[in-house]
Amino acid sequence: MKTLLIGLDAACSRVLDPLIETGALPHLADLREAGTSAPLESQIPPWTPSAWPSLYTGVNPGKHGVFDFLAFEGYDWDVINATHVRFPAIWEVLSERGMSSVVLNVPVTHPPGEIDGAVVPGYTAPEDPDCHPAGVLEEIRAEIGEYRIYPPHESGVDPETAIANYRDLIASRGAAFRYLAGRFDPDFGFLEFQSTDTVFHELAGDPTGVEAVYRAVDREIGSVLGATDPETVLLVSDHGMGPYDDYEFRVNEFLRREGYLTAVSGREGGMPSWGTIHERARTESSGTGVLDAALSRAVLAGARIGLTSQRAHRLLDRVGLAESVARVVPADLIRTATEQVDFPASRAYMRSRTELGIRINLDGREPDGVVAPEEYESVRTELIEALSAVRTPSGDPVFEMVAPREEVFSGPYIEDAVDVVTVPHDYEQFVSARLLGEPFGEPEEPWNHKRDGIVVAAGAGIDPDADLSGAHLFDVAPTVLASLGVPRDDRMDGRVLPMVEAVGTERYADIGGDRRRTDSQAVEDRLSQLGYLE
Repeated sequence: MKTLLIGLDAACSRVLDPLIETGALPHLADLREAGTSAPLESQIPPWTPSAWPSLYTGVNPGKHGVFDFLAFEGYDWDVINATHVRFPAIWEVLSERGMSSVVLNVPVTHPPGEIDGAVVPGYTAPEDPDCHPAGVLEEIRAEIGEYRIYPPHESGVDPETAIANYRDLIASRGAAFRYLAGRFDPDFGFLEFQSTDTVFHELAGDPTGVEAVYRAVDREIGSVLGATDPETVLLVSDHGMGPYDDYEFRVNEFLRREGYLTAVSGREGGMPSWGTIHERARTESSGTGVLDAALSRAVLAGARIGLTSQRAHRLLDRVGLAESVARVVPADLIRTATEQVDFPASRAYMRSRTELGIRINLDGREPDGVVAPEEYESVRTELIEALSAVRTPSGDPVFEMVAPREEVFSGPYIEDAVDVVTVPHDYEQFVSARLLGEPFGEPEEPWNHKRDGIVVAAGAGIDPDADLSGAHLFDVAPTVLASLGVPRDDRMDGRVLPMVEAVGTERYADIGGDRRRTDSQAVEDRLSQLGYLE
């Protein structure tokens, strides 16, 4: 193998340094010692579904087309997949030049296209995904045993079970990659580990769980390096991870108070929020489904007469029962009764918190747009000024940048972006799209994404003295291509990092074909459990 790219979702010096110092990660420590490393600045937004496509294409979301976990058509939505990525990935470029690749567990790679080599998709794929070549997943399972995309547990599982499942997942990643590397003998390998991020969302950054996950990943990295003996190794992450100690800022609640947004209660009569109860829970006819369906109908009825979950919580809290009731009422039922954004009736709103921005309900663009085109710039300017001025209860700015999308994104798909980009100040404030009565509250999660990830490079083809200062997520794809003697696309936003020699530029074929719906309830459930879909 000429170049091996290892992806650790959410890895950063804040997480890695203490574990390396205690000797918990010997293989990662050796890589860093033998080569060169630096923080890797992520993009906006620094979340998995948009950041990994930016990493493996070398372009910003305005050029590859993926801004969030969700792709929107008017007010309707679907979870994104590889057909939404409209710029060639590293392995597609290599395949066109007669070079082979093995790509395993990389997010947003389902459904895979045909390349020289193999692709087994990762995050946002269904549990039994299409793979390339057909039948390769069955080969893997016959060779190594169980292979899953997601852990078998749901949110709320006890930590010991979760950690055991993470270890199994991680071991299967290493075993599957080693098998495929032996089977296809690729020039390029790309292996991604997602549990390094998931453990923070599911176990709230529990140190025991984090160390267990990273120890398991380190073991697999050592085994993969031994089996493949790559000339060049790059270890990268899509973003960092850290504590959120300040506030949750509910953007839609702020927009409602400022007169831009209208809300409705219950599912009927308005657009549902992304995390509302699923239809199947209302139609189950056995077991606890009967109770859930009955509760759902009661909650919806209460919501339609104004008894939203926010009001119910305030009433229960006054008599000391809020926490007790919350422990026995399913979260989805609480969300069912939560006030929801009436998208067609609103002037502006946050569609999804991980988009990091505001969408204007523009006439002629949205199905029921209410903002006239001639008012667009004035409304956008008002929003930017209002959001820029927001301060937390402690007096700190909520946002470090509030800007028109053109200042952040460029490319043919910029129309799919939010109209106003909102970047939390130092990513200390947890931004939410929920309507919960008050604009500020405590963060829903104590740990979440930060701007800086990490890049480590080592091997015979690497200059260990190279200065990687200013390394950016967009630089990974052109650097990988250069390590293989391949020019970068002249439209790439990234540069070739100086630890390898640049090869020049070229123009590669655009990605065509129809977009395909994910339309997977299981994938949506998984994203909701991790807090990505509210």
